[in-house]
Amino acid sequence: MKVFASSCTFDYSWDEVSTANWRKYCPWNDKSTHVVAVDTLSRSVDSSTGVLRTERLITCNQSVPKWVLSLFGGDATSHVYEVSYVDPVSKKLTMCSTNLTWSNVLNVRETVVYKPSLSVPSSSTDFNQEARITALCGGWQKIKNKVEEASIERFSQNAKRGREGFEAVLQMSRRVFSEQRELENRQLQA
Repeated sequence: MKVFASSCTFDYSWDEVSTANWRKYCPWNDKSTHVVAVDTLSRSVDSSTGVLRTERLITCNQSVPKWVLSLFGGDATSHVYEVSYVDPVSKKLTMCSTNLTWSNVLNVRETVVYKPSLSVPSSSTDFNQEARITALCGGWQKIKNKVEEASIERFSQNAKRGREGFEAVLQMSRRVFSEQRELENRQLQA
C-alpha cells in the first residue's frame, strides 16, 4: 500500500467552499473535463445532528497507461463511489470515495476534509486529502509496486489539477454570489 497526502488552504470561507463543492465538476471547470457524469444516488439529513449525507456515482474517462490496459484489460471509463458528510454545526465537510472500476486489481480509498482554517476561520478553509492505494496483484511484488507507484504519480497529478480547478470554481461562485447579492440589494432599495 502507498499513501498520498496533500493539504492546502483556500482563501474562501467554509460556507463558500462547502457550497461550491457541489459545482466542482461543472462544465466550465476546464480541469475536470475527464468527469463525464455525476449521479446522485441518495441524499438525506440526519434529523438529530443536521448532517447531510450524500452518495454519488462519478463516471470518468481516465488516460490510463497503455501497459496497464494491456496487462489488465478494460477501457478508460471508470466509476467512483463517493459518500460525503456535511456537518453544518461543526463546519466540516468530509468526502470518502473508492474506485469501483478495477477494484479487483487496484483499491483506491480517498478521504477529503474541508474545515475552517485555524489561522483565519471566518475567511479561509483548510483542505486535507489522503488516498490509500493498494495493488491487488497477488504474489507479484514487482508488478504490485509498479502499479502502486504509477497510481500514486497519476493521483498526485490529478490532485494538483483538481485543486486548480476547484480554485476556479470558487472564484466563479464568489463572483456569481456577489452579483446576486448586489441585484437583491438593488431590488430591496427600489
